Amino acid sequence: MVQIHPGLEIIDLGLYLVKENIIIFSDFHLGYEEAMARGGVLLPRYQFKDTEERLKKIFEKIGIKLKAIIITGDLKHEFGTINRQEWRDVNSILNLFGEYTDKIILLKGNHDPLLPSIVKRKGITLRNSYRLKDFLIMHGDILPKNEVKEKVIIMGHEHPAISVSDGITTERVKSFIKGKWKDKIIIVLPSFNLVTEGTDVKSDRLLSPFLKDVSNFEAFAVPEFDKVLYFGKIKNLNSKQ
Repeated sequence: MVQIHPGLEIIDLGLYLVKENIIIFSDFHLGYEEAMARGGVLLPRYQFKDTEERLKKIFEKIGIKLKAIIITGDLKHEFGTINRQEWRDVNSILNLFGEYTDKIILLKGNHDPLLPSIVKRKGITLRNSYRLKDFLIMHGDILPKNEVKEKVIIMGHEHPAISVSDGITTERVKSFIKGKWKDKIIIVLPSFNLVTEGTDVKSDRLLSPFLKDVSNFEAFAVPEFDKVLYFGKIKNLNSKQ
């Protein structure tokens, strides 16, 4: 576990609120492989099995029943439909979460307009955001309509990653990034989609309105299960580091 902010620890691809005993995940994009297949791109259907195994390792590392599990949005992938894989995988992952907590909080992402059709059978209602003490948790695709009184914003949406190199090959690695938005601390979680690594925050165009300039953000890369590497400020990263 690596502390990214007082009271917040990185556990693999999850952000753990220590005192609250709550873990936050982001952007699973379940059903991604079937959506890609419809577009003519065939991918091996291993994501859910690997996701399930990785989640279990995280829960086992925490070692106690969680007060809540929060998903910051984009639990499923397709915008305007629900494919068969999404029905199956969303229900399966909610069943898995239910083994480790009695409270599942789903926030609405931009890929989630039809997610309520699946999760209502579990008695779950999507929320736009979730406030907890000094933390505002949200997806991150749109700015809040009202003033943010909390000190820390926790979000997903951007799928941050950084590129690292050993001098021969370059790999993109999922990363947490931490910086400032106005006078608030903002922490962006990597995606839990294990098929793709995400957006290179050094070189790619970022989409979130919170992330107009991330040069002074700090990067915490997760190259493998539960291994966190601190890379300092993004502006000091070499794309071939």
